[in-house]
Amino acid sequence: MTKQFDQIINRQGTLSLKYDGLQQTFGRTDIQPLWVADMDFAAPDAVIQALKARAEHPIYGYSMAPESLYEALIDWLGVKHGWEVKREWIVLTPGVVPSLSLVVAALTNQDDGVIVQPPVYFPFLSVANNTGRRLLENPLVLTLDTFGNSTYEIDFAHFEACAKQAKILLLCSPHNPVGRVWTKPELQKLLTIAKQHALIILADEIHADLVYPDANHHVLGALDIEQDTVITALAPSKTFNIPGLGLSALIVPHEAHRKVIQSHLAATGVSVTNPFSLVAFEAAYRHGHDWLNALLAYLHETREMVMAYAKEYLPSVKVVPAQGTYLLWLDCRQLELSDEALQHLFLDQAKLALSPGAMFGRGGSGFMRMNIGTRQENVLIALDKLKRALS
Repeated sequence: MTKQFDQIINRQGTLSLKYDGLQQTFGRTDIQPLWVADMDFAAPDAVIQALKARAEHPIYGYSMAPESLYEALIDWLGVKHGWEVKREWIVLTPGVVPSLSLVVAALTNQDDGVIVQPPVYFPFLSVANNTGRRLLENPLVLTLDTFGNSTYEIDFAHFEACAKQAKILLLCSPHNPVGRVWTKPELQKLLTIAKQHALIILADEIHADLVYPDANHHVLGALDIEQDTVITALAPSKTFNIPGLGLSALIVPHEAHRKVIQSHLAATGVSVTNPFSLVAFEAAYRHGHDWLNALLAYLHETREMVMAYAKEYLPSVKVVPAQGTYLLWLDCRQLELSDEALQHLFLDQAKLALSPGAMFGRGGSGFMRMNIGTRQENVLIALDKLKRALS
């Protein structure tokens, strides 16, 4: 099944942000897009067929989320993650990024502390400022593992100091952009500290299904026995490459938290019942198992290919081995370039559009984030371009 991911699909002219947004974002179009986090792969056939079937009905009116949608999500979380989720815990939302602001606005007050762990997905950094809260940074620590590979760890002593003056932690798990999949002991330690200081944890687990064979994802909410600390944000968007359909879910076991969040969501007037989003959400979680297994095998091959290539031909660029996501964190600090010069190297010399590390906050300077969710031939072409630019 992995051969399906070698299919050539022309995305230009489809209003694709990744392709048609190059001029607006980078000021040019003669560059290869490996930036925004969506993949160049067709969605699972079950999703496509479900969308076609819905489109054939000629009326696209106000819609409702069927109980079968909730059942599909509950079954998926039970089978894939061993997590027993109750129907009443689920709150549908218009996307994980909007959910970050929704939860912070609902469960914290002005000037309350919001902890983030940079370098991190950049919307995390803006949530506190956009909601009038205090941003508290608990930077990840770059170190070496037992095999001499770069990896990131949580500074728990500093985290506890932050927890004493904060109301909520925005946890990225698996972590974007550094690719860490947090271990069960790490998550349990986070949870213990959070409970000691009455800290709420909003766990963004949108990449939970995109984990490589050398790691295991543990759902933080499943470790929260008292069910009073963790709120989980998830969606089929990254897993099944349907981010443009914009439907996600919050899992909120704590009843008081859930009621406040639902009240804030209702006050926004935002609808989460787009008829196409609903059928795609359910079809993906109900029928996407085999497609996902094939995707993970393909992405694992691609990750290994990039790391082997870099080791042999790009000695000044170190690939941080991603345990999850289809995003690779490239350590370019040995080039000794400013962030502006590094972007010039990739854009103007290698003709590659990657996400600059500096946009992910503290610790991102000197890094680039590379999206490998594309045909392996495209990845090899990009690596060759970078090799020529560096030579």
